[in-house]
Amino acid sequence: MTGPDISEKHPGTDGTYGAYLEGYAHLLADVLATGRRPTRPELDARRAFGEQAAEDGHSLRSLVAAHLAAARTAWPTGAAAVSGSAAGTVLTAVELAVDAFAEGYERAQRMAVRQEEAVRREFIDDLLYGGSDLGRLAERAERFGLRLSRTHAVAVAQCAGAYDEGAAATRTVELALFSRFGNRSILLTTKDGRLICIAPGDQDDVLTYFAKQAYAATADDGVQVAIGRPHPGSGGIVHSYEEALNALELAARMDLEGPLLRAADLLVYPVLTRDREALVDLVHSALGPLQQARGGAQPLVSTLSHYFDAGCVAAEAARRMSLSVRALTYRLERIRQLTGANPADPGHRYTLQTAVIGARLLNWPAQEI
Repeated sequence: MTGPDISEKHPGTDGTYGAYLEGYAHLLADVLATGRRPTRPELDARRAFGEQAAEDGHSLRSLVAAHLAAARTAWPTGAAAVSGSAAGTVLTAVELAVDAFAEGYERAQRMAVRQEEAVRREFIDDLLYGGSDLGRLAERAERFGLRLSRTHAVAVAQCAGAYDEGAAATRTVELALFSRFGNRSILLTTKDGRLICIAPGDQDDVLTYFAKQAYAATADDGVQVAIGRPHPGSGGIVHSYEEALNALELAARMDLEGPLLRAADLLVYPVLTRDREALVDLVHSALGPLQQARGGAQPLVSTLSHYFDAGCVAAEAARRMSLSVRALTYRLERIRQLTGANPADPGHRYTLQTAVIGARLLNWPAQEI
């Protein structure tokens, strides 16, 4: 079996593939002449050609077709036709050679994917933490479909488990998001076990839909999604991301229910915490007398919290606390006696409600302040 010049163009293949077929026809010819199997160095060479082909950007399907075409072109015909057993030996060699080539090709692709993931992860870290030169960051952002000159907002999904890049829930949300909105300069990623969506600040529908899909995918895991406010520039993404994280932290401290939190709706809380000394004074002044009650202040502070959350409707607050309306009314009266402030009176309600919010922020009375 004499192999042709493999650098020539074969039927059904592109001649540019000749560089990756070097030595292939000679291998088949030698296998037919001796009946041997391809050696390890020969298969390693085929793997190396596969890696090179992948790095050069050629498709595996076309390359496999080129190998088969080369084998067909080199196959002897007429008087030189081979016997059945010899043909089987050559076909086995073709199978092993193509398999080794494909293995090298796939290995190169896996390496490229890992390198791309590392680059993407480094970019995400710099983007969310502002740890890079802004000019360089803007250049890298364009590669991932973001224009940092625009205003962006960030949504963060958090659940009892963890979101990973390859997890089923992450893939489900990603498929739903991009199927609906296509490429709208959206970036979906994971960070510290959370699922993060970055979108242009004027496309709130994207982040709302993201929150809906994250909830649908991980509802059984107690998912909550927080959306930061839109801010301009690369620093705006960091700011919006931090707002979303702070909203999730605040929800945990304040036992805020509901799957969707918006930083814009929670601005009163950071305002209260900016002057901690004043907030401590307010809690001590307005709620400190409740410590004289039997059982301490906690049951009565909890009563006030439920009462205000229920819109000051005693029946609804009693239902939420699994109490009778009479029992709840008794507690409210006891609060009035101890503090001198009536929770049902609009003039007193603001002070008491602000103090209750402060108590929850400070984890009082469970924690001494």
